[in-house]
Amino acid sequence: MREENCIFCKLANGEIPSATIYEDEDFRVFLDLNPASRGHALIVPKEHFADLFELDEEHCRKALALAKKIGARMKEKLGCDGLNLVQNNGEAAGQTVFHFHMHLIPRYEADGVGISWKPGSLTPEASAELTALLGAE
Repeated sequence: MREENCIFCKLANGEIPSATIYEDEDFRVFLDLNPASRGHALIVPKEHFADLFELDEEHCRKALALAKKIGARMKEKLGCDGLNLVQNNGEAAGQTVFHFHMHLIPRYEADGVGISWKPGSLTPEASAELTALLGAE
């Protein structure tokens, strides 16, 4: 299913031109118009899912397998030193387009791309609380 006013639905389905580097029946991968680094691309499903929590299991598996495939191609063809795989869910997490997508960001030594956070610390009390809340049922 597609959403009529979703720009990523339109991009993924070819209604808006993009610099496509991969396409199959379920996904389109295209270069980001505002790249963090050389080769920064987006993996976008053709079907509309607002975020990870709406994504079905099959698309989940395919998205990660596709990230591995395209990421390996980036390492080979671009000679990047590493790769960030970024996927935001919700406005508080930095999601600005509410159509599930994954950023593949090739990384190069001293590229200046900043994807980081200030590390906190995990106290024994917090550890006990969180493992009780989040542990397997």
